[in-house]
Amino acid sequence: MKPPSAHTTARTLLACALAATTLAASTAPSSAQETPQDATQEATQEAALRRDLGLSDSEVAQLRAAESEAMDHAEEWRAALGDDFGGVYLDPESGEVTVAVTDPAAVPAVEQAGAEPEVVDFGEAALNDFVDSLNAVADEADPQITGWYTDLANDSVVITTYRGGTAAAEELAARAGVDERALRITEDTGQPRLFANIIGGNPYYFGGYRCSIGFSVRRGSEAGFATAGHCGSTGTTVSSPRGTVAGSYFPGRDMGWVRITSADTVTPLVNRYNGGTVTVTGSQEAAVGSSVCRSGSTTGWRCGTIQSKNQTIHYAEGTVTGLTRTTACAEGGDSGGPWLTGSQAQGVTSGGTGNCRLGGVTYFQPINPLLSYFGLQLVTG
Repeated sequence: MKPPSAHTTARTLLACALAATTLAASTAPSSAQETPQDATQEATQEAALRRDLGLSDSEVAQLRAAESEAMDHAEEWRAALGDDFGGVYLDPESGEVTVAVTDPAAVPAVEQAGAEPEVVDFGEAALNDFVDSLNAVADEADPQITGWYTDLANDSVVITTYRGGTAAAEELAARAGVDERALRITEDTGQPRLFANIIGGNPYYFGGYRCSIGFSVRRGSEAGFATAGHCGSTGTTVSSPRGTVAGSYFPGRDMGWVRITSADTVTPLVNRYNGGTVTVTGSQEAAVGSSVCRSGSTTGWRCGTIQSKNQTIHYAEGTVTGLTRTTACAEGGDSGGPWLTGSQAQGVTSGGTGNCRLGGVTYFQPINPLLSYFGLQLVTG
């Protein structure tokens, strides 16, 4: 008998994995009934999505279903397709989940799994390699260049610049060895800035600055919260709640955490700034195109969509890599605040451009690399 090809094996594994997942979901008893609080929490989040994304009730439901599908199956697709896997993203308007593949022979496997295949030249791994190459020459970047990121939906690496910076971007890309077929350059007038302000307010202060608490975390017997790395260097004393910055990584990354030394108790809750809270249940990473909402002490609860991942930004204070780019707005003092898709923790606010009156682009530091780097455990409910 002729041995199965790699693509036949991938198709079989993918179909079996998804069938098993579907069967388990349909037969397994629910671990807990939805409570009135859960229903209220969900309704409030959906209201924010309608407000900030301009979606109807049916469009919100469609988007949430697509987000769940992408989060639940992304790793199965990655494992089954192997080197042919090019990434997963979704269209926030149609709710269509797309699985990119780098070999046309892998298309039947994706179609059999019920997703939309897209054959691409590069894919997630190659695009991330291009970003790594750009990061390696970041110190040589012209001041006109403001950053770069991967764009899965367009199978490209985007370099952002001030107006007139295209030539500088092309030169940097050539120096880094980025394939010109994968390169896209956009010019803008916005200056990326860190969202920390010298203003009074809460939820916590350090040296005359204010930032926002991210997610509650634990490390052994220690308790505290995750935040942005630029919100205080290691050893900085903070107040309201009282604590000390136990770890800070900035620039390079924008991750930090505060060890609480007061009597405050950590909880799995995030403030929606409408009298209610969201209970964090995990940190499953959402796909590109998913909706995402953030909480911050300046502008409250705001929502948008994930535009891309692996964003590099040239702040005036230094270059930061590995950020996620979103359409949600934020302002000074929102730094460090939490981002969620549904009840899944996504990251903490780093910075961006624009504001919540005119709109803008905001970047967050993904939460899972932060937890891993500092050896932290997310507090969940």
